Amino acid sequence: MSCAGLLLLLVLLAAPPASADVEWLCRPGLADDPCEIPLDTTVREPDGSERVEAPPRAPQGRRPVDCFYVYPTVSNQPTPNANKDRDPELLSIAKYQAARFSTQCRVFAPIYRQGTLASIGTAQAQDRETIRRIAYSDVVEAWKDYLARHNRGRGVVLIGHSQGTRMLRSLIRREIDGSAAARRLLVGGVLLGGNVTVGRGRTTGGDFRNVPVCTRPGQIGCVVAFSTYAEDPPNDSRYGRPDEPDPALGLPGGDGYEIACTDPGRLSGLTRPFGITFPSEPFAPGPIAAGNAITAGGTPPTAPTTWVTAPDRYQGSCRTVNGANVFRYDPLPGSRRPNPFPEPTWGTHLLDVNLGLDRQVAIVATQARSSSSPQPSGTPK
Repeated sequence: MSCAGLLLLLVLLAAPPASADVEWLCRPGLADDPCEIPLDTTVREPDGSERVEAPPRAPQGRRPVDCFYVYPTVSNQPTPNANKDRDPELLSIAKYQAARFSTQCRVFAPIYRQGTLASIGTAQAQDRETIRRIAYSDVVEAWKDYLARHNRGRGVVLIGHSQGTRMLRSLIRREIDGSAAARRLLVGGVLLGGNVTVGRGRTTGGDFRNVPVCTRPGQIGCVVAFSTYAEDPPNDSRYGRPDEPDPALGLPGGDGYEIACTDPGRLSGLTRPFGITFPSEPFAPGPIAAGNAITAGGTPPTAPTTWVTAPDRYQGSCRTVNGANVFRYDPLPGSRRPNPFPEPTWGTHLLDVNLGLDRQVAIVATQARSSSSPQPSGTPK
């Protein structure tokens, strides 16, 4: 074993054990909850005009469903696995990705010992398995704590991105897909930037045997999944192609599978050109903040309101390009094309959630309404 490998092994062995006390980043009743920030938004139009909108948000007790959110790789900690500190980058990502969904649900987001940004380019294959097992143990622990202490029979939407999506793919596969009772709680899933697998030409048969990808508006018990590219993905793109099997998380991969891509415009009914919506507050310092600036081609836009939608507008759809099944989009005339980050194989990974964010929220809103209405025979729930 190399010196670097031995050092990583020692750090992994020294990782703190899972705590019986789940730490929550977002949870009803939590002080300074980053998922409950104000929603006032400056919407800038391509013609130079702008307006301020404030999406309505009911008190938490009146929201129809819950959301269980697992954030992507954002930790700036130098170890392979993060600890459970409530770091600034965790607060930022919850605001950027999860807070808008609070118009529809009570948001629960566990802090977990995720694989850090530092581990992406340094960990060897066997070490990555250990890193993922540690991370997943916290996510499943939090899920069971949520069910035992907070759920009370409420419908749940699972929301994840990147590493968070990988965690939720495994959670659905291991804890939900095989149980009819658990599937009845599943209103839907928004699993972006994480290569959800299906059988070729099918809506199931990959990660899940029973939970399908969504194919129509208002469908419940299904998942939304895609990765975004503003340019044609290269032949070695990281997303849109099946990964190798993941023994740490029990996920399938390789030949015989394809990557799910669900069209958010079709599922939401919002087929007009879409923009990018971010909090006006800058992201916490670190690689993600730098990546946001590179992706935007400069300092991300700000406004006096809590949120801002930039004037650039885009159109796109799910397409198979160079063998990758991705959400391929282009700017309208006069709008800027986002840059890939950290390099072209990743596409616009940092924008997967915030690109057309209102469409993702609208899908969850439709699912929440459908889940509380009588369903025709054969509708999954």
